[in-house]
Amino acid sequence: MTHKKTFQIGGIHLDKHKISALNPIIDAGVPELVYIPVRQHIGAPAVLQKTKGDKVKIGTLLAAADGVVSADVHSSVAGEIVKIEEMPGSSGYQELTVVIKTAPDEFETGIDTGSDIVKEITAREEIIPAIRKAGIVGMGGAGYPTPIKTELPENKKADCLIVNAIECEPYLTADGALMLEKAEQIIIGAKIINKALGIQNAVIAIDENKPQAIEKLTKISKSYIGVNVRVCKSKYPQGGERQLINAITGREVPSGRLPIDAGCIVQNVATVFAVYEAVMKHKPLYERILTVSGNTALTTPGNYRVRVGTPAEYILDLAQTRKEEIGKLLFGGPMMGTAVPNLQTPITKLTSGLLVLSAAEALKPDESCCIRCGKCAEVCPVGLLPFNIASDLRRNDTSRLRELHVMDCIECGSCAYTCPAKVPLLDYCKLGKYEFKKRK
Repeated sequence: MTHKKTFQIGGIHLDKHKISALNPIIDAGVPELVYIPVRQHIGAPAVLQKTKGDKVKIGTLLAAADGVVSADVHSSVAGEIVKIEEMPGSSGYQELTVVIKTAPDEFETGIDTGSDIVKEITAREEIIPAIRKAGIVGMGGAGYPTPIKTELPENKKADCLIVNAIECEPYLTADGALMLEKAEQIIIGAKIINKALGIQNAVIAIDENKPQAIEKLTKISKSYIGVNVRVCKSKYPQGGERQLINAITGREVPSGRLPIDAGCIVQNVATVFAVYEAVMKHKPLYERILTVSGNTALTTPGNYRVRVGTPAEYILDLAQTRKEEIGKLLFGGPMMGTAVPNLQTPITKLTSGLLVLSAAEALKPDESCCIRCGKCAEVCPVGLLPFNIASDLRRNDTSRLRELHVMDCIECGSCAYTCPAKVPLLDYCKLGKYEFKKRK
């Protein structure tokens, strides 16, 4: 096997807790009600196209993108819209949500629900409109509308597509399960994006802790010119865009710039699969694979195919969760995931996992005095000085935030994880970014 790749600055080694790594994907089915927010992406919320009482099918357009930085939202079920109102979302804020009482599955015309793999890629000029029509967004957590990253500005040029198959967060195994079951479709998805970009070089970057997926993708990729598999060392946060570009190409993304400024486009592996389904199967993004995991409160952790809008509680029940033992529920992993306000919070396009923490695991450790040991600086993957950022903000001093490059923080949490004094350094970095943007 070729030399394993990794990024050069900082990083930490975590216990993986990949409890459900080899579990097959289970179809979660359909709950009685789904709650579909009209904003499941970075940018402007989509604009409603339906009203209370309307009948919908799977794939019906519920809300249309409002401008370039926005994305269409589709129904994940057949049924009737019974309510449209502001409801708490995964962010904790009120979000306009379409509530649908479900009926037996019925699909919009044109959606290919068959299992046959379609290999003949459509014309280049048809690819981006198909991605846009399907409401595809980055499914690794950021939620950036995919058409924007697939249609390059005239003054920018890419020579490499990197498919992010790292999944470096502990507990999360959904991407790994997807690669085992849909490897060829993912490779075709990479070819589709390559065709849209007008390039011939796609690299599937995958963590060394996924040997079965590595073997399968490597074998199939030999039949597809321009798609190669590169194995990366297990190091967090290897899945960060800047870190992955450095690991695969050796290039650095300049401070304040985007991956395209280093000649690269990075797409999450689940997004690449969604692109395949959008272009080759005419399927909107109305479902996704996610992991349900935890150490104590779950009987059957696993990987589930879940319709967008499904309440978290419905999935937790499938996993036979002892809800009285839940201390905190995270959408995502333990490092970058977000605590959700209640068990009725709906799954969105961005939900990579449900992580159940016990009360003991969720307990915030007692903080002691910073001893300026510098460990947070050693592990920061972008070379920041988190202890200086925290120290300044504690004194309400925001004058050095630009000098400290606070906006380069990727919010990976490596600093807080490493801090022996248990100072909430990530919280201070987030606060610093907020204060910087407010001043600006």
